[in-house]
Amino acid sequence: MIKPLSDRVLVKMKESEETTKSGIILSNASKEKPQIAEVIEVGAGRLIEGKREPMEVKKGDSVVVSQYAGTEVKYEGEEYLILREEDILAILV
Repeated sequence: MIKPLSDRVLVKMKESEETTKSGIILSNASKEKPQIAEVIEVGAGRLIEGKREPMEVKKGDSVVVSQYAGTEVKYEGEEYLILREEDILAILV
């Protein structure tokens, strides 16, 4: 298991759509990098003046991440992304 530190978040990117709403099949070259991810684990929060600042995201949240943020990690055959909480743009509700 990967446990992120401080204000870092471990996410798994969701697969992008293979077809458009109108039924057009997209080739790999025309697909954009997905920006929707599921939060797998969160760190303890940033330490500010001796106190931990709580994280806004939690395990299981679907989030929108900044397009080029984070570090890609492959662990036990799965691909993940570790990024700072500030690189998460929104929580999908």
